[in-house]
Amino acid sequence: MSRIVHVLNGPNLNLLGQRQPHIYGQETLADVEAQCREVGEAEGLSIEFRQSNREYEIIDWIHEARTVAAGIVINPAAFTHTSVAILDALSACDFPIIEVHISNVHRREPFRHHSYVSGVAAGVIAGFGTQGYVFAIQRLARLIGEAPAR
Repeated sequence: MSRIVHVLNGPNLNLLGQRQPHIYGQETLADVEAQCREVGEAEGLSIEFRQSNREYEIIDWIHEARTVAAGIVINPAAFTHTSVAILDALSACDFPIIEVHISNVHRREPFRHHSYVSGVAAGVIAGFGTQGYVFAIQRLARLIGEAPAR
């Protein structure tokens, strides 16, 4: 069974540490990637870490993950609230998906309260800062370990 986990990040997350640090914190996306690789290694997982501001590219990565990965951790960012196309791509996956948000989207503007992704996610982690990625990878490792071999 694959032990590869794709960690996919949506628009504007390349600006972590610069954009609205009072909401998203001081850590950069490179810091998040390092954390993910560290926890992934501890869990015996190989991490494929990516970020794009382009919806189609994220969809292509989800399609790629279907054939090689054991799971996806995704922070769709603003696409959370708008992208039926990302939902459709994730719906075609037969492995666990964990949705992550750095901020607590439920304490923010009302339009952020709806997620297209949550309906296909095994779990949603929001409001724990970048530590949410660590929680997601740890949980995904458990879910992968519980899944029957394909």
